Formats: sequence, structure tokens, C-alpha cells
Amino acid sequence: MKTADLYIRVSTDEQADKGYSQRSQEEVLRRYCEINKINVRKVIYEDHSAKTFQRPQWQALLVKLKKTKGRHIDLILFTKWDRFSRNAGDAYQMMNILNALGVEPQAIEQPLDLSIPENKMMLAIYLAAPEVENDRRALNVFHGMRRARKEGRWMASAPVGYVNKTAENGRKYIGLKSPQSDILKWCFEKLATGEFSTEQIWKVARQRGLTCGKNNFLIAIRNPVYYGMITIPKYKNEDSYLVKGQHEPLITEKLFNDVQDALDGRKRKPGIKIMSPEELPLRGFLLCSRCSRLLTGSASKGRNQYYYYYHCSSQCGCRYKADNVNVAFVKGLKKFALAPEMTKLVTKVLVDIMEQETNGVKDDRKNVLREIDEQNDRLRKARELMLTGKIDPEDYGLIKKETQVILNKLEAKITEQGENPLRIDILLPKAVETIASIHDLYQVADNETKRAIAGSMYPEKMHFDGEQHRTARTNEVAEAIYMISSWLRDKKRRASTDKSALPTWVRPPGLEPGTKRL
Repeated sequence: MKTADLYIRVSTDEQADKGYSQRSQEEVLRRYCEINKINVRKVIYEDHSAKTFQRPQWQALLVKLKKTKGRHIDLILFTKWDRFSRNAGDAYQMMNILNALGVEPQAIEQPLDLSIPENKMMLAIYLAAPEVENDRRALNVFHGMRRARKEGRWMASAPVGYVNKTAENGRKYIGLKSPQSDILKWCFEKLATGEFSTEQIWKVARQRGLTCGKNNFLIAIRNPVYYGMITIPKYKNEDSYLVKGQHEPLITEKLFNDVQDALDGRKRKPGIKIMSPEELPLRGFLLCSRCSRLLTGSASKGRNQYYYYYHCSSQCGCRYKADNVNVAFVKGLKKFALAPEMTKLVTKVLVDIMEQETNGVKDDRKNVLREIDEQNDRLRKARELMLTGKIDPEDYGLIKKETQVILNKLEAKITEQGENPLRIDILLPKAVETIASIHDLYQVADNETKRAIAGSMYPEKMHFDGEQHRTARTNEVAEAIYMISSWLRDKKRRASTDKSALPTWVRPPGLEPGTKRL
């Protein structure tokens, strides 16, 4: 009497679609063995795909067969050949292994005597049919997902900052997930400045609560889904392109493009450490007064406490007590302090000046519109050259793709200008009030805010000569406020109508127009 192991395999989608179940397979196999006088040694249950033979139960069975060299069984029985495998190449290889062990695989509902050569053709059909079915199913799923992407739907797990949701009508979509989305938006805004590295931003974002690994973060900041677009990947002769998504964007297209420019090095600035000890808020902003290298900072342990110093990374010996440097910096900020009545007067003068200067914004808009026209004209000329046969369609395609990228960025600038018109009458009073009390704000701020104030007030690195800080450039609005307030104080003190003391680029309306913009 022959001995057999019964192999029963199911997969979730097949159970739902075709009604296969472990009980029905076992019942059919046991009845077959009873009729044909075959002894059943064991029943193996498998819940795994048949695309490969890397299945836990099958591998365990194969190991036992190799150890015993197939002495205990003669047959491995299953209902159909697709229970055995859905890959013809792997199936033939596995059959050779089993035959070498003296074990014959057999499908009871599709029986074949493989000693007859013609039956091998039938075996090829039985094995190929499931493989074709798998491939067809996979292709249908692929085209279905691609079609959904073209409709603007996100077809995957929600990206960082979003969460998968289902509407009342059953439609699935992605929605913003706070506070993750707020933290990620902050990351984009900081990266767009070009002042910080992705490593620095990611570390601070993690401290703020961003649940995202570094690799996923690097992928996220390159993903156009955050400004409301879905990527359609390249397929055959169809190039990759973007479509408008059905989800709510996290950031604007302009901000996304600014981040990409910063990441690609087109607007990257010298790096500044975004994190620093509380006692060293200016670390990364100071240059050595002797060799002009960047000053670092560290603590020296005294008998009872630590003493903090800013010092040069070279051997020039430049070293300053951190307390002296920090106090001098606050003292330097005090020059921007204004009394309430002076704040109102400076604001009025500055608003009048800026209203004249913001005419340049309109000029910028005109320049962008002119560039758009130039790019459209370039594309039109390229199309005419292609139609007359002077350039190849492939060259035209490259020109069109390059032009489209430029047009997208220009149109994003136009949209940004339209969505965020400059409100000088609202923005400047707040700015003047903030800068007028910047020294008080700095002293009560946390370390991160102190560093943000230092970076915004002094865009370039500072030198410390032991008593005061010097820098080549100060925040232009702050400098204008300081110069106007100084002129007004001097004017009041001299009780004179002589306005020549005011620099030409900050003269109030009624005087000669300035030549330098804020």
C-alpha cells in the first residue's frame, strides 16, 4: 500500500473569490485515498502564496524528505496543480527534486501519468494557466491603480503628515494629521531658507514630535504630494508627469520649489547649527577676530561649576567668556529700542517710504509675466521647427519638458503674489513694534528663539572685538528703523528743518526719491 502526505494550500483572495477552503480540499483528498487504498501519513496546511516555493510548511516538509530521502512516503497529493505551484519554471525544478527523492507529486482532479511524454504538454498547460491568471490579475491591479492616480487619488499608505480616511460615501482619501502636518510644514519653511541642513531640521522635528525616520524624511521633502500633486510614474512610452490631487495640500508650490532649490544647492547658505547649549546661544554666528574662522563654544569645569567660553577652532588662541559676549550682544540690540511716541513716528515715515518702494513688486510681477511670454514663445518656435522638419520630435519633446518646468515655477510665483498681496500698512507697524523691543524679547526668549532673532537681525556672521559685535550687514528693516529714529532724534535735538542729514535711501515722502531699496 502506498503512503501519501496531503498538501492543502489556500490564499485569502482565492478563498473569497472561488470558495476554496481547507476542509473541502481535505475531504476530497481523503476520499480519493480511501478509494485508491492509499495510506495518509500526515496533512500539511499552508496559507501562503504559490508564486514561489518559499513557503514555511512546504520548506519544513522538504527538509524532512531530504533527511529521510523520501523513504516514508510515495506521494504528495493535492487537488489541482495550482495548489502545488503558480510558476511553471519553479514547478519543474521542484518536481525534479521530489523525483530524485523518490516522491511523486500528483493532482487528483488533474491526474497525469508523467511517464507518458504527451502528458508533459498537459502539465505545462496546467502549470502555465495559474501563472497567466496571476500575471493578468497583477496587470489589472496595476492599470487600475495607475488610472486612480491619474484621477488625483493617493494609492498607498498615507505619507508623513497625512492619515488615510474614508468618506461617508465610502470614498477613500488622505487628510492632514495634526500635529505631524504642522511640524512637517515647519520643516519645509526652515529648509526653504537654505540656512540649515536636513540633518539639523530632522533632529529638531523629532524632538518636536515628528514620528518619521531619517530616510522617510528625506523622501517626504522631495514628494510633490505635499503641494497637492500626484506623481504618475513613467510606463512604456508614457513619460512621468504630475496631476492635481484630490487631497488638501500642506504647502504652496512656491515653498516646495524653494525647498528643492535649497536642497539642490541653488540657494544654500553657509550652515548654522540649529542647536546649541543655553549658555552659548551665539555659537555658529561669530567669527574669530584674529583669523576670521568660525568660533565654536564649550564649557570648562571649575572647582564648583562650569564656565562657558566662545573660542576659535584653530590655534590662534582667541577666547572670550560667554557671559561677556552674550551681554555685549544684548547691549547691541538696545540701539533699536524706541519710546512709544517715537515708534509711531518712525512707523509713519517708514510706511510712506515703503509704499513708494513697493512699486517694485509690480515691476517684479511684470518681469515674471514677460518671462512666461518668452518661454511660451520659445515653445511655439520649437513647435514650428518640428513641423517644418528642422528639428526632431525627440528634440522638441526635450525642449517642451524643460520649458514646462520653468513655466511651472514662474506660474507658482504669480500665484503666490496673487494669494499674498503685500499689506504694508499692517505688516510694518508690527515689524517696527517688534524690533523696537527686540532686546527685551531676546532676553526672555528660549534658546531656539534667541538663535532665530540673531540670524534674522544679523544675516551675516559677526566679529567680536572684546567689547562689541561688528557685522557687515544688519537686517535692512531694522537698519532703516535705526537710521530714521536717529535722524528724527537729531532733528528734534537741533530744532532744525535741515533734512539733508537723512540718508537718501530713507528720506520721507516730499524729499528726493531714494535709490536704495529696503
